[in-house]
Amino acid sequence: MDRIDELDRKILRIITQSARIPFKDVAEKCGVSRAAVHQRVQKMFDGGVITGSSYHVQPKMLGYQLCVYIGITMEKASMYNQIIEALEKIPEVVEAQYTLGAYGLLIKVYAHDNEHLLLLLNSKIQAIPGVANTETLTALAQPIFRQLPIEV
Repeated sequence: MDRIDELDRKILRIITQSARIPFKDVAEKCGVSRAAVHQRVQKMFDGGVITGSSYHVQPKMLGYQLCVYIGITMEKASMYNQIIEALEKIPEVVEAQYTLGAYGLLIKVYAHDNEHLLLLLNSKIQAIPGVANTETLTALAQPIFRQLPIEV
């Protein structure tokens, strides 16, 4: 399964928010039959869009080709809360760790491609007041992840 359509995305948004929701409730919210929801979910299982029993959506299926970790050096440690608040507004930032060592923060970010990553770095992350410097590391594998928002 290379692509998912708008109905698939709507179903994904609902079931990733509540994996235990009955298909009849999903069908009502989507305006389709329960059988249609069941078939769509099964197709997404078979196609690798949904893996496991907790409905983890693969970021690549949503168009995110890159997973990177960005080490952030803060101007002052006291700016931590302000920086975190700003990072929370960037949906591609899916994880943040307050760390000891070379960086004050280590964040996990998904990007569609290099151009998108450059935009995120230059226009969003490095533009946050208090961010003094960043260093980007590309991930080769990611066995642990949280869901990205499913847009309809």
